[in-house]
Amino acid sequence: MNQYIALLQDRLPLWLSILHGLSDQAGKGRVCANLLPVTRAGIDYYLEVQSAALPAFTSPDVTVRFRQAVRDSGLGPAAEVTPLAAYLEAERRLGRITPDVDPEASARLLLAGCFHHAYIELFVGAGAGPTREASAAQIVRELRLEPATRPN
Repeated sequence: MNQYIALLQDRLPLWLSILHGLSDQAGKGRVCANLLPVTRAGIDYYLEVQSAALPAFTSPDVTVRFRQAVRDSGLGPAAEVTPLAAYLEAERRLGRITPDVDPEASARLLLAGCFHHAYIELFVGAGAGPTREASAAQIVRELRLEPATRPN
């Protein structure tokens, strides 16, 4: 478990800086284009940390200790969801995503898509589904954040 915690301490700050960096993108470029590299980075992040997590969770005792360490550090799921949801909320206020979008739910869905792709690739293999790039594009596209363009 100590190796896994060390990996998280090493990788999580970079991942969180990518998520927090989205705030600088509000109102610039296309929303989906802004989210695509973040989604791709999320897949990479989850693939790396999940592969290290497997040995860390070999017993219920280890799992309990890990959960306590996460609570004590304040680095639970909200650490990832909050900056992504804040970016989506800023884009919603600017009218660049549909007004009925729930920023927090959309952030959780994007992160879940990244996690799922990494999980499948880790356990079944990279060739079992779409490439990381294609999966990232699908995750972002299927959130349907941006208003549909009207044909001329």
